[in-house]
Amino acid sequence: MTDSYATLSHLFAARFSCRAFRPDPVPQEDIARIVDVARRTPSWCNAQPWQVVITRGEETDRFRAALKAQAMAGGHAPDLPFPRGYSGVYKERRSVCGWQLYGAVGIEKGDRAGSAAQMMRNFDLFDAPHVAIVHSPAELGAYGALDCGAFVTAFCIAAQSLGIATIPQAAIASFAPFVHAHFDIPEDRLVLCAISFGMADPDHKANAFRTERAGVDQIVDWRG
Repeated sequence: MTDSYATLSHLFAARFSCRAFRPDPVPQEDIARIVDVARRTPSWCNAQPWQVVITRGEETDRFRAALKAQAMAGGHAPDLPFPRGYSGVYKERRSVCGWQLYGAVGIEKGDRAGSAAQMMRNFDLFDAPHVAIVHSPAELGAYGALDCGAFVTAFCIAAQSLGIATIPQAAIASFAPFVHAHFDIPEDRLVLCAISFGMADPDHKANAFRTERAGVDQIVDWRG
């Protein structure tokens, strides 16, 4: 095993979806370093469709407050349709993840108020000091979104290498018209997701669990 492989494997294993952040801001130079790595993500025809809005300081708090108000008012309208549903193993994994979270923070089965309050934490950005809004040209459709998904992964792993926690959030994209207006993102671009990031709060119960991953032989259909 090469040192590079071991390092990369460690970063992927160590990264988790952080659901409670400390208020400490990430230094500007570290944010730039994260993007400098992520910009090398491969893309179809080298289109590099990703663009990001990254908030700092009062801008994060202003967006957080406005987003929470919008979420409480309702009106989901994502630029890309959300999944039609989850079935089979995908439904099982989603359920297990949800109950791991609820178990960690003490929400019991049937506590609808508790689960709703935890869901709304998405729109508090889990108290992160920064959020990156990822958007892509509408004309590239799903393939631009695919490239941006790779960018999100690179961003998260680069952040992890600096000890910075992340959580990609599709929930933010469910209020795409609001996000477009708030950040003046042109209508010919698709709001895909957000990445809230900062320093993890290691003592918060929401950060106390880790999800499982399918093994190689559950993923690969070996031929030949």
